[in-house]
Amino acid sequence: MGIKILQQSKSQKQKAEAYVFFAKAADMGNLKAMEKMADALLFGNFGMQNITAAIQLYESLAKEGSYKAQNALGFLSSYGIGMEYNQAKALIYYTFGSAGGSMMSQMILGYRYLSGINVLQNCEVALNHYKKVADYSEKALYYFLKAAKAGSANAMAFIGKMYLEGNAAAPQNNATAFKYFSMAASKGNAIGLHGLGLLYFYGKGVPVNYAEALKYFQKAAEKGWPNAQFQLGFMYYSGSGVWKDYKLAFKYFYLASQSGQPLAIYYLAEMYATGTGVLRSCRTAVELYKGVCELGHWAEKFLTAYFAYKDGDIDSSLVQYALLAEMGYEVAQSNSAFILESKKAKILEKEKMYPMALLLWNRAAIQGNAFARVKIGDYHYYGYGTKKDYQTAATHYSIAADKYHSAQAMFNLAYMYEHGLGIAKDIHLARRLYDMAAQTSPDAHVPVFFALVKLETVHLLQDILFFNQFTMRWKWMKLDNTLVPYWDLFVIGLIVAVLIFLLRNHYG
Repeated sequence: MGIKILQQSKSQKQKAEAYVFFAKAADMGNLKAMEKMADALLFGNFGMQNITAAIQLYESLAKEGSYKAQNALGFLSSYGIGMEYNQAKALIYYTFGSAGGSMMSQMILGYRYLSGINVLQNCEVALNHYKKVADYSEKALYYFLKAAKAGSANAMAFIGKMYLEGNAAAPQNNATAFKYFSMAASKGNAIGLHGLGLLYFYGKGVPVNYAEALKYFQKAAEKGWPNAQFQLGFMYYSGSGVWKDYKLAFKYFYLASQSGQPLAIYYLAEMYATGTGVLRSCRTAVELYKGVCELGHWAEKFLTAYFAYKDGDIDSSLVQYALLAEMGYEVAQSNSAFILESKKAKILEKEKMYPMALLLWNRAAIQGNAFARVKIGDYHYYGYGTKKDYQTAATHYSIAADKYHSAQAMFNLAYMYEHGLGIAKDIHLARRLYDMAAQTSPDAHVPVFFALVKLETVHLLQDILFFNQFTMRWKWMKLDNTLVPYWDLFVIGLIVAVLIFLLRNHYG
């Protein structure tokens, strides 16, 4: 009863009513209801977050063989949320969860083996896990495509699509679909052309005719419609009405994948995994399968996590982002790290937040997030969640500057070269990096201007103090010792004061 209400509910009130039924069923020992209640208590659905109670339910469910509970306990152990932080135990829970049928556990294990997180890095094992999830997702993707809007299609193509798929407003009718698709196609509409191709390919309302299907798919593909490009790829891949041609199949799958067509990405992964028409590449196949897996229904948690954060429910938001982060979503890793370093969450001890945030920034950086790479540099520079290490900070700033052209990283690295922090002091290289930061981002112009003015002023003062025979006792080192670590801020303040004075005189 609760599941039926939940599926039909459109308001928060109706969903809350569904959970009343789940609570009653859970008290009677219904396993599915207990799973629903445990999830609600973990993620804070309707403001009812109680992680201790959720763990108690999950532990009872795990004894009954619930793979969902195994996955949840693995997740909580991996972060130390309400449980002891124990990566070895998390791995055991995930292994049992995946064996029981948890697609989330499969995906988490795939990511762990891909990245070497508490296991030996093994691409082939990662491939095996991701393929299982991708195969599961691939079936759902056909429904995903059906649910997709027609986008910029004109009314005739859209109506044709409605009648082809059928809904309450337009009952399924192949003849009517053919009529509207034909009208749209006659005007050169790509969706109309693709729709006619589908009717001929599957024999809906017309006899199966692969030649006609191929003709319409080609016309739609030439107009850049990704679904038609995928269909062409599939025809050449499967040999449907044409000779099998894996090179052409790869070409069309690749074209469609560039527009994010999920089934095209899936078949590209299949080709790389098996070495069909291309040189086999485990790493490329895994990355593609991972992209398909991340289109799964679990990605809906991004939306609920966002609204929870917006409504001020930080703990609920963090738990949802953290689960997605554990599954390998780079954006969720960054979001979780951001929440943790704000220290607004209450579900983790304060002293654990920076180390966990650093771990998540690391994972996001490995996946190519430039901002995360700069963050790791900051953590090592200031000693957040780790010991101060200027050399390691400089290494990460260098990666972000060289690989991702990050203006912030260039600026930070310039400062370190200017002061010889973790790297040999080099004023000329500092100047160059400041200039590069300004050239890379307009936002860097003002801070770079002040940094360069300060650098040149300090350099001039140093020369004067060093060479002036009457002020030898005020050598540079003495000035540095007097102002200790804040001398550069003093110089910047002095420069700003001089600029304000000059501007007042100018406008006065």
